[in-house]
Amino acid sequence: MTGFLALLSSLIWWVLFGSIGAVLPSLIAWIVLRWSEGAPVVFNRTYLACLIWSLLTLLIGAMAAAHAGITRPPLGPLLASGAFRVALVLSMLIGVAALWRLIPRVDARRIRIGSACVAVGVVMAVVFGIATTLIST
Repeated sequence: MTGFLALLSSLIWWVLFGSIGAVLPSLIAWIVLRWSEGAPVVFNRTYLACLIWSLLTLLIGAMAAAHAGITRPPLGPLLASGAFRVALVLSMLIGVAALWRLIPRVDARRIRIGSACVAVGVVMAVVFGIATTLIST
């Protein structure tokens, strides 16, 4: 019973942190997609796509950290590990696929895959800049 409760608690925290972590990327992606598409896009679908992307990124990042053996601070060496770089590339591919497949424009057409790539690139640049700043302090 204790193991079940620990697993349930871990899943609740995973979803909670994933949903908190999806707010800023969804705002950035929504702004970039509005600019890139030249037409309004649906924000709640942008948040859903970023939530799925965030949840999978947390899972992939945790697996990469466990593989590299870096699960406690300082996390600086994790950014230089090969497993984490592969996890970042996989995360970006998942992000592009989630944004492209889940976000419609208001005219009910899907966004372009190039727009999804630009949005993921901008989100990753901002988030990686924030992460490296926080780790270096």
